[in-house]
Amino acid sequence: MIVEALLANIAILLGLALVLWVIAVQIDDVSFVDAYWGGGMAIMAVVSWLRLAEPGPLATLLMAMAAIWGLRLAIHLLIRWRREGEDKRYARMLAKDRERGRFGWAALTKVFLGQSVLLFLVSSPAQYGILEAASLTPVSGLALIGLALWLVGIFFEWVGDWQLARFKSDPANEGQVMDRGLWRYTRHPNYFGDACVWWGIWIASASAGWWVAAATVIGPLFLTFTLTRWSGAPLLEGGMKKSRPGYADYKARTSPFFPRPPKKSAD
Repeated sequence: MIVEALLANIAILLGLALVLWVIAVQIDDVSFVDAYWGGGMAIMAVVSWLRLAEPGPLATLLMAMAAIWGLRLAIHLLIRWRREGEDKRYARMLAKDRERGRFGWAALTKVFLGQSVLLFLVSSPAQYGILEAASLTPVSGLALIGLALWLVGIFFEWVGDWQLARFKSDPANEGQVMDRGLWRYTRHPNYFGDACVWWGIWIASASAGWWVAAATVIGPLFLTFTLTRWSGAPLLEGGMKKSRPGYADYKARTSPFFPRPPKKSAD
């Protein structure tokens, strides 16, 4: 049953990716794929939960944790895309393919299919945990620990995004570095929040069985890696160095990921 359900989830995800790809080709912009990242994870959790004849407390908790996080992120990123236009990261990624007339194929393979695979992988703790949870599986102490970490992540991500949006909305801050609020303690409070959310979901999913934790730990591990070492902070900071003169000083005094008090002066 679980294998069949996961295969059905993959089919849904690929179908959604193809629809969004057609839209992207029509408007010549793939940037809204970031909204698909969070929204797709929410969909995977909800459809997994709907397959249960009698969803129990643990399955419902896991679904709610993934869906609340994913829906908020999808709406936030969709609004940002509508306000700011094409994301420079994707413009650079697909620049050569545009020049060679291969934008459509590159958008499908490099962006939408790639995102779908990674999306499915990262959200595996929620999917597998929901499907494995029995109808009467209670919310254990371990699940509450996961929920507590999830709440920490939600706080850092939601508050960090809100503070950054307010900062950007003030024309006086044009070209300046955001170093206030949570951004004083970590250069990426939203990324730190993302990692906490999915480690929390993974811990909570372990209540359904140790095999769930063993089979899905790759999800939060990969997410943490990509946020800190691959397509998250490295890509973003590369652009910030060029566009924000004060970013080097900010980087020297501010923690790259885990929150901590800022250094009084650069080393």
